[in-house]
Amino acid sequence: MSVKHPIISVTGSSGAGTTSVKRTFERIFRREAIKAAYIEGDAFHRYDRVEMKQVMQDEAKKGNNHFSHFGPEANLLEELEAVFKKFGKKGTARTRHYVHDEEEEQRYGRPPGTFSEWEEIDTETELLFYEGLHGAVVTDEVNLAQHCDLKIGVVPVVNLEWIQKIHRDQMDRGYSHKAIKDTILRRMPDYLDYICPQFSQTDINFQRVPTVDTSNAFIARWIPTPDESMVVIRFANPRGIDFPYLTSMIRNSYMSRANSIVVPGGKLDLAMQLILTPMILQLMDRSRRAKRSRKGK
Repeated sequence: MSVKHPIISVTGSSGAGTTSVKRTFERIFRREAIKAAYIEGDAFHRYDRVEMKQVMQDEAKKGNNHFSHFGPEANLLEELEAVFKKFGKKGTARTRHYVHDEEEEQRYGRPPGTFSEWEEIDTETELLFYEGLHGAVVTDEVNLAQHCDLKIGVVPVVNLEWIQKIHRDQMDRGYSHKAIKDTILRRMPDYLDYICPQFSQTDINFQRVPTVDTSNAFIARWIPTPDESMVVIRFANPRGIDFPYLTSMIRNSYMSRANSIVVPGGKLDLAMQLILTPMILQLMDRSRRAKRSRKGK
C-alpha cells in the first residue's frame, strides 16, 4: 500500500463482469479528473494463445489435465507484484496488452492472441487500476493483496458465472458445449485454490444473484438481466459505511447482515458510484496532500 501512489484492483474470474465494473471506475475517474493508468490481468499471462494451447497439451501428456490461466504457473505473478511494488514506491511501472480480437489488432498492430510490446505508463499517472484474475492473490511466492489500497471482488454465483462464460464462448468464439465444459473442468482446481481465496482478501465484494432459474447453466437461452438479479455487497470492514444513507438512496435495498447490503441488479452502477466515489476521493486526497508535503520539504 502507498499513500502517494494508490493502487485499486478489481478481481474476478473470466465472465464475472469485471469489465463492466471497470467502466464504472472509468466514469468516476473522468468525472473527478483523476489521471489513472490501467493494467489488464491478461497482459501478465505467461504464454500467448498458441503457446498456451501447446503447453496445455504438453501438461496433459504428463497427466496434468488442470493447467489453466487461473493458476500461477500460467501467469507472470512475480512480475505483476514487481509492478505493484514499483508503482507504490515511485509512481511508475510498465505494462503491455493482450490482443483479444481484430479491433484490438488495429489498435496495437499485433495479431489476436499475442501481446503488444512492454511500455512505461504515463509519468503523470496518479492512480494505478488493475482489472483481472489475480488482483488480490496470495501464494507462497507472491502477495499482491498487500500492495493494493482498495480491493474489489466481482463474484457472480457460480451458475450465473458459467452462463455468462457459455454465452460469451459460444457467441464470440464459436466454442462447442463440450469444449466449454472441458474448460470449466480443467480450471476448477485452480479456481478453488487461487480465485476463490481472493474474495476473502478484498475490501468489498459485489456478488450478483439471479432471481430466475439458472439450475442448468448449459440450457439457459439468455443471460439473466440486471432486472432479473439482486446484488449482494459485502464490506470486509463496515465501520464508517453509512448504510442508512445507502438504503435511502437505492430503492428496494436492504441490509441482510451487519456488513452487507442487497440492492436490485439494475441499481448496481448507482450503488458503486455511491460507495466507491468517496473512497476513491479519500485515496486521492491523501495522495495529493502527501505529494504536496514532500514538495514543501
